[in-house]
Amino acid sequence: MQGLGGIPYMLPRLERPGEVKPPEKVSPTGKLVLFIIALWIVPTTAVLFLRWGSLYLILPYVTMLSVSYVLFKPRGDVKVWRTVQHNRFLEGQEVEVEVHVKPEFSVDHLLVEDVVPPGLELISGSPSKVFSLRAGEEGVLKYRVRVRRGVHTFEKTRVAYRDPFGFFSSDGLAEVYTEIIGVPILYDVQTPYSTRGTKITVGPLPSPLVGEGLEFHAVREYQPGDPLKIINWKATARTGRIMANEFESERKVDVVFVVDASLSSGAVFDHLIRAAASLMLNALNDGTSFGLLLSEEIPLWVRVDYGKRHFFKCIDFLSTARPDKSNMISYQVEHLVRRAFPPRAQVLYFSTLTTPESRRALEVLADHGYRVVVISPDPNSVYKPKDEDERLAMRLVRAKRKALIRSLAGYGVIVDWDVGKPLKVAIAEAIGK
Repeated sequence: MQGLGGIPYMLPRLERPGEVKPPEKVSPTGKLVLFIIALWIVPTTAVLFLRWGSLYLILPYVTMLSVSYVLFKPRGDVKVWRTVQHNRFLEGQEVEVEVHVKPEFSVDHLLVEDVVPPGLELISGSPSKVFSLRAGEEGVLKYRVRVRRGVHTFEKTRVAYRDPFGFFSSDGLAEVYTEIIGVPILYDVQTPYSTRGTKITVGPLPSPLVGEGLEFHAVREYQPGDPLKIINWKATARTGRIMANEFESERKVDVVFVVDASLSSGAVFDHLIRAAASLMLNALNDGTSFGLLLSEEIPLWVRVDYGKRHFFKCIDFLSTARPDKSNMISYQVEHLVRRAFPPRAQVLYFSTLTTPESRRALEVLADHGYRVVVISPDPNSVYKPKDEDERLAMRLVRAKRKALIRSLAGYGVIVDWDVGKPLKVAIAEAIGK
């Protein structure tokens, strides 16, 4: 499956089988306990009524227990492995999980129970199944889960052997490790920042600056030192002077993504992460180098780089992001602008701007001369008023937010995003103002 822009968002997995060794000890089941209690009725009755010949009635049952214990113990290993189609899935996507089991001995009752991570929602099927298999025969357990954003780790699968009568059991855990990542949903977005940048690279974003590039700009007179390949021979023949082509240079900005993971983001935090991931893919497709500051209690800084490997690394970090109680984003930004941010970079700042810390961080970026575009999901846009009083209160809240956004407009372009509308539309409205 392909992601937006032809990026292979899902990569195939290679699984290694785990093994469950035959347990040294076979444990009795609850059924055996009840069976023995019932079996004691025979000798008790014989003693009470002095009918000693009835004691022979328990011999078939004792024989059955002995045969069950001796002959139906597991005699080899059980191989277990798990397969999923890919290792990355878009959040909300359904995933089929297969658990394969192959015993080295014949077994009539083999319970296989997969331990499902808590972040996955069971949709259909069951993560447990009882198999009856011959030696070397393979059984397959299938079920479907829905993926939430984050890293989900399968670690173990329980395998429980039962004898045909259900009197004895031997349980074991197979170490079968599988990791899948629920990545943010990607929106179709446009580039919200200027292309007037700091370094010349080949890519699809032209700059109005003149230089050596691919887009034709004008014809001028040839000057000493110009390469011969830019001579325009037709213009030279027509004018009688040596003329040369002039091209637009292609300049790209370094882009720094700053994600405010404060707890105040609340119900729009997932929208915030999806916006960052979408614009990161946009930067990748444009050939732009980018870095990431994920501002949590322990901040995560990924230096500016480019390419698919760098993109997937940043996406994986965004996938695990969670709102943080103790957020010091202004301090983190002020520290990094002095030490790590590229000079004259374009900053994409993702924040609800609802805390003094988040607004102070925007001021710090602007004070250091960075061009800032703020993608700010409106936390109020997810709430739907139920009556007239709530509608009035919501109008007051929205008016207060608009005043806040206007007061910060001098620090950069602010996209006040009502999450009920597409991000692409919100960006177009903000840039068009």
